[in-house]
Amino acid sequence: MKILFDHRENNSGIKKELIKQGLEVLEQQLVSADFVIKTKTLDGKVITVGIEKKTINDFLNSIIDKRIISQLIEMKRHFDISLLIIEGTENIYELRNFHPNSIRGMLASIAIDFQTPILHTRNQKDTANILAIIAKRLEKPRSLPSLLKKRKSLTQRQQQEYFVESLPGIGPMTAKKILNKFGTIKNLINAGEKELKEVEKIGKIKASRLKNLFERKYPTEKYQNDQG
Repeated sequence: MKILFDHRENNSGIKKELIKQGLEVLEQQLVSADFVIKTKTLDGKVITVGIEKKTINDFLNSIIDKRIISQLIEMKRHFDISLLIIEGTENIYELRNFHPNSIRGMLASIAIDFQTPILHTRNQKDTANILAIIAKRLEKPRSLPSLLKKRKSLTQRQQQEYFVESLPGIGPMTAKKILNKFGTIKNLINAGEKELKEVEKIGKIKASRLKNLFERKYPTEKYQNDQG
């Protein structure tokens, strides 16, 4: 993987750390951003990531002279993805005579208005590690992480309850009452309307609908097409 970096970052120590991790680092005079990484999306599209790095002090100065705004605009113009790295361990709200809401407002604007993620690093070595991870992970085959929790297999009892609950007008409590009365799903399906009505909360109408559902023939596609 290649990482382009602006010549002004030559003495930061980041270049040396990146080379240690086996990355090819090319110095250039970049129009915007301090680092540029070319990579691919999950579907194979080539994209360019522009990364602006600022120490906490530099970030605060850029709020005063509004330089951060113009830099973010330029990055959005030249790169597919923009990132901002804020480097340092000082308390950003106590370092300078800034009203905390001015800082919070700028951070919110960067994330929401400019849709630029903000990464925080402790020092130059940490910044280099972040850049290396971004570069290396993007060249590996990837897939989106699942947002769904893996569901445990249902027990036989739960499967039976789930099946009965799927019937029209049957809730969890009624499903348990039905299974307690009939014992098996087979007995439920074979039951007559009179037996169905003996279950609490199953009246004449609901019993008739269930029996009709159990006994009605499944309409094939041919039958449906003929009816259409």
